Amino acid sequence: MSTTNPATHPPDDPPTDPSAAADDGRALRRMQFGWYINDWANAAFSATVLTVFLGPYLTEVAKNAADANGDVHPLGLSIRAGSYFPYTVSFSVLISVAVMLLTGTVADRTGRHKELMCGFAFVGSIATMGMFLLDGDRYLLGGGLLVVANIAYAVSVALSYAYLPGLASPDERDAVSSKGWAYGYAGGGLLLIANLALFQGHEALGLSSGTAVRICLASAGLWWALFTVVPLLRLPSRAGGTPARAAALAADKADAALATGAAGAARADEPAAGSLRELGRTLKGMRKHPLTLLYLAAFLCYNDGIQTVVSQASLYGSEELGMEQTSLVTAVLLVQVVAIGGALLLGRIAQRYGAKRTILGSLVGWVVTLALGYFMPAHQPAWFYALACMIGLVLGGSQALSRSLFSHLIPPGREAEYFSLYKVSDRGTSWMGPLVFGLAYELTGSYRSAIISLLVFFVIGFAVLVKVPLRRAIEAVGNPVPERL
Repeated sequence: MSTTNPATHPPDDPPTDPSAAADDGRALRRMQFGWYINDWANAAFSATVLTVFLGPYLTEVAKNAADANGDVHPLGLSIRAGSYFPYTVSFSVLISVAVMLLTGTVADRTGRHKELMCGFAFVGSIATMGMFLLDGDRYLLGGGLLVVANIAYAVSVALSYAYLPGLASPDERDAVSSKGWAYGYAGGGLLLIANLALFQGHEALGLSSGTAVRICLASAGLWWALFTVVPLLRLPSRAGGTPARAAALAADKADAALATGAAGAARADEPAAGSLRELGRTLKGMRKHPLTLLYLAAFLCYNDGIQTVVSQASLYGSEELGMEQTSLVTAVLLVQVVAIGGALLLGRIAQRYGAKRTILGSLVGWVVTLALGYFMPAHQPAWFYALACMIGLVLGGSQALSRSLFSHLIPPGREAEYFSLYKVSDRGTSWMGPLVFGLAYELTGSYRSAIISLLVFFVIGFAVLVKVPLRRAIEAVGNPVPERL
């Protein structure tokens, strides 16, 4: 395996041994597969827990604990039981922002991306398995487990994103990112098929519907934990890429350690304090890259709308459209299946027309889909399934392309820190949208008003993204510019 540092390799040296290059190619494919399976693993939490079962079930548990006015009182606050789930999601994300930023800094500083990524994944999976205990009126237990699991999920996924720049060349990144999302939807969809079979046959198995839901929730945690073993075995500790690049980074770190001497060793003994200082420098340094921040602002806005639609769709379907649990699971399964093709299709379209224009087109599709959802007739599963297919068509591609575009806008060596900010509004970690959704329902008592209120996120996100000069933004951080944007 080649570990040559290009910076010190004389230009007149003989070309790399073909067998060494082949070894590097196999190692890269091995790492890519481990990265794809990480999406396969954590998508179970996103699909089964956040998107399908937990919203309606936790809302029902909260209603069991509500007073005569239909309110619950977590932490002494008085809120509608119907708003408890979206408010809890928002609360978990506000905490995860700080945890992600600090963890991303620690990861970039220490090079232990894999250990932190998998460690948080196992914490989240254990909390998810604990949701089997959620029954009766234990809405506080459900909220607490959701907060822990969602924070762990957010941190783990943010760290996994940091691997993308090293797993593909600039021109291949859209395709690799899209394939990762396709793996995620395939994994999440496969578990949903099993959960749908379990839920539909719960009476034959002698289970109540509540017990069946709790088994489905716990199964997502078990799935997440088991498949996380694959990236644990296949990914390198440090995000940053190929074996050659990883060796170069290690050599640079060794040279820096020798240069700093005892002072550097003393600082290494203070990882927490050093990481906090590094985080402060990173946040200040981001002001040097305003175009990266402009793209991030656009993404945080429109993707918050996307994620709120996804996370609240089952609640909207059950409470406003009168859909049964089986219909909800079937609809989300359709989203998962269609999103596999959607992610790959939009990836192909981006190769021809550029990722930015493809994303802008998908945002138009989201606006149309949301408007149709507002006028959706109640108690009509066929229409709800059609809406699910429309969501799936634009869901995976818009997110996969957004991720790969952002990877070009990150200064080298700062991937985990910047992707921690990016992850503030990604699968399961949006907070502005659920807050607006919850407030709209709180004020109007209508989930239709709540769902249409999300239009503002897509309109503003579209307008901001149009203004981002991507080529200039990529050049500003010192990265190579892909042939097509």
